[in-house]
Amino acid sequence: MQGQWKMDHMSPRLRAFLSEPIGEKDVAWVDGVSHELAINLVTKGFNKAYILLGQFLLMHKNEAEFQKWLICCCGATEYEAQESSNCLKEWCSCFL
Repeated sequence: MQGQWKMDHMSPRLRAFLSEPIGEKDVAWVDGVSHELAINLVTKGFNKAYILLGQFLLMHKNEAEFQKWLICCCGATEYEAQESSNCLKEWCSCFL
């Protein structure tokens, strides 16, 4: 029952991202990544969602560290950083 509640309260974008493996999805598919943040990430070599996921995993799925990196190094807002790290955390719990 708790899992159903969780799915009901996800954004449509997060639900779509979690509905299948990452594959070759562009980084803009990650929930919380705005158009502007996607441009910044692509410029830094993070053009695919799986590459951003790799960064998250290199940081041992530490959401606070990942959020700080997104804000400081990639120009994310605090909201974007929180949403993006949550999206990748949820994807890991579904697929890893």
